[in-house]
Amino acid sequence: MIIDPTTVPDPATLSKSHRRVARKAAPAAPTVIGWREYVDLSELGLDHLLAKIDSGARTSALHASRIRLFEEDGREMVEFVPPRRAGEMRRTVTAPVADRRDIKNTGGVPETRIVIRTRLTMGGRSWQIDLSLADRQKMSNPLILGRTAIRRHKLLIDCGRSFLLDRG
Repeated sequence: MIIDPTTVPDPATLSKSHRRVARKAAPAAPTVIGWREYVDLSELGLDHLLAKIDSGARTSALHASRIRLFEEDGREMVEFVPPRRAGEMRRTVTAPVADRRDIKNTGGVPETRIVIRTRLTMGGRSWQIDLSLADRQKMSNPLILGRTAIRRHKLLIDCGRSFLLDRG
């Protein structure tokens, strides 16, 4: 029996082995996102943050200034000033350091960056991502979402459109 992958036949008409094949043959459609989307990093207190989806970048980067490392209860921590919207007071954010990585900057020069782990919410879906902290003052987007942050989440980027997701 040949199973058409575009349709899922009535399971009652299939043998046990064909039912397994039929379940695998109909993957869920990917969620289409634009090359720019608004996201939430609620653990950091950053909601409705403009993110550029950059499949050419491996690692995600968040604009951070006044980065300061310190130790708290035997754990390495980082304190930084995150991006802010017009009229918003400047504040600091504290997070555990997840890693230090050599990451190429926009000029292709490797630099060692602090990496934190936090929860990203986009289009009503939420998952953990790694974010490097970088001075993105001169960049037009405070957050770059690289391919490791979006892979395995059934997302498809429409590079000709922006803001396709509901706030969900």
